Amino acid sequence: MSAQTEQPTQNLSRRDFLNVAWAATGALALAGTGAMTLSFLAPRVVEGKFGGIFTVGAVADFPPGSVTPFNEGRFYLVRLADGGFLALYRKCTHLGCAVPWDPAEGKFICPCHASAFENDGEVINAPAPRPLDRFPVSITDGILSVDTGEVIMRDHPSADEVVYEVS
Repeated sequence: MSAQTEQPTQNLSRRDFLNVAWAATGALALAGTGAMTLSFLAPRVVEGKFGGIFTVGAVADFPPGSVTPFNEGRFYLVRLADGGFLALYRKCTHLGCAVPWDPAEGKFICPCHASAFENDGEVINAPAPRPLDRFPVSITDGILSVDTGEVIMRDHPSADEVVYEVS
């Protein structure tokens, strides 16, 4: 009698190998899709890009009564005659067309359907249903910043929305 014990050899059939390969491929694809989904849903704040924070300059760089476009940020920085600031989204509230500032008329005029807005965003000519949306403005040590990551929709302009430099 032999003291040798025979170990059964386990051969992996072609079918089993393909099942394992497909399962591994599916798991990798599922993990990749999950990572892409989480990456897409994660909020990003990128300085100097739309959806992020724009440092636009010193308060003194913007004279009262001025409207300055920031094309990369898709907004206008409005300095009202009383010295307050608003950042207005350049997207029309009617159908979303880009609304240019007309300095000769002293108002925003939508080229798509002729909606017109005051320099504070108030509608003065329909069909736009409400004022231009705005972005939060902050002033720190005399430097203005606009956060384009938060669009603020409004029914009417309000004095509370205007940001002033605190002396």
